[in-house]
Parts: sequence; structure tokens; C-alpha cells
Amino acid sequence: MPSRKKATMFTAAFFTCVCSFVIICVTLATQNWITSEVHLSSGNSSSTVSLTYGLFRGTYQQFIEEGFQLSRDTFQVTDKLNSTKAKSTITAIIVILVLSLLSSLLSSGFTCTNVVSNPYQTFLGPVGVYTWNSLCGIFTLVAMILFPVNIEENELSLELAYGCVGAWQTHIKSEHTYGYSYWIMLVIILLNIASVIIIYFYDHARYSKKKEQERPIENAPKDGILF
Repeated sequence: MPSRKKATMFTAAFFTCVCSFVIICVTLATQNWITSEVHLSSGNSSSTVSLTYGLFRGTYQQFIEEGFQLSRDTFQVTDKLNSTKAKSTITAIIVILVLSLLSSLLSSGFTCTNVVSNPYQTFLGPVGVYTWNSLCGIFTLVAMILFPVNIEENELSLELAYGCVGAWQTHIKSEHTYGYSYWIMLVIILLNIASVIIIYFYDHARYSKKKEQERPIENAPKDGILF
């Protein structure tokens, strides 16, 4: 059975891993990744398409310049994209976040195993927790980078606006505001860092204690040696 200290430290790490897993699920499931205001013009009139969407679905509203709402509907993101590059990037982000989800799940399993037992295999101990938490954090960071790249470089919001209202209007400008579904990925990264720090403190304390117990006999008190 693991010591009380080990059980406590790995329980704390297990909690952070589970929180990370839950937040990744929320990130994938919600559509408040970004809100974009795409301004279009056609002849003497202009309109604004307001989009709020995530990786799978979203909603849009179209307003004319006087503020009257012309249309409102929901849409599937990939169905409205004609750009292969934009669609491929969205698919890559989804795959990366699924890998992050699996890494978080494995990390939760490893920490839970260490709460109730002392695994013989080295990789099932702190090394495994370091590995899976690091991968989860890296995958999440890559997803955070790729999404804005898709917005700015591949003009994802403009592509979606054209897909929703038609591509016959001229694009004037776009304004973007990233939502909570995007920013909570920072919390995922911080939770993974917290898990690694917790296990590092445990591993460091265990290593120090082990070295203390393995001190050479010459460091022992002379009275003890004579006895």
C-alpha cells in the first residue's frame, strides 16, 4: 500500500487531471470559441453577419445597416466551408484536442493507480504522469495556436459568412472576439502544469529520503562505528 503522503499527493494530481479532462470535454462540446462581426457591402447597401461558433456548429445573424435583422439560423461549420485549407485546419484541431483528451484520461488513470497501489513498472509511476500531462498540455497549446491561425490566415469567419448568406457581397472588414470555449484551454494547460509540479515535489522528496538512507558508512557517527 502507498504511504499516506504518496496517496495525498497523487490524489491532488488525480483531481487536477480529472478537471483537465472535464474542461477539454467542455471545450469540444461548446460553440462559444469566437464571435465575429463580418461587414459586407453590395452596391449602395451594407450588412453585417454576426457569427458565434465552435469546432462543430454555430449560429449566425445578418443585419442590414439600419439595424434590421434579415436572417438568423444555426449551421454546421464544415458544411459551410469551401476552403480545403480552413476545413483541414478545423479537422486537425479536433484531432489534436481528442489526443489531448486521451492523454488527460491516461494521466487520470495513472494517478489513480498510484493512489491505491505501488506499481512495479517505472512508467506507471511519476514518469508516466509527467509524460501524459506534458503531452496533454502540448496538444492543447497547439490547438490554441492553430485556431487563431485559421481565423487570420485562412479567413475562417469570412468563409463561414459567405457560406451562410452567399458570396456575392464584397468583404469590408471583420472583427473577432474569442470566447470562453477558447480561453478555458489556458486553464487546461495550467492544470497540467499543476499536476506535474505536485508529482515533482513528491518524487523529489522521495529521492532525497532515499539518498539520505543510502549515506556511506563513513558519514555515520564515530561512536556508532566503534560500537
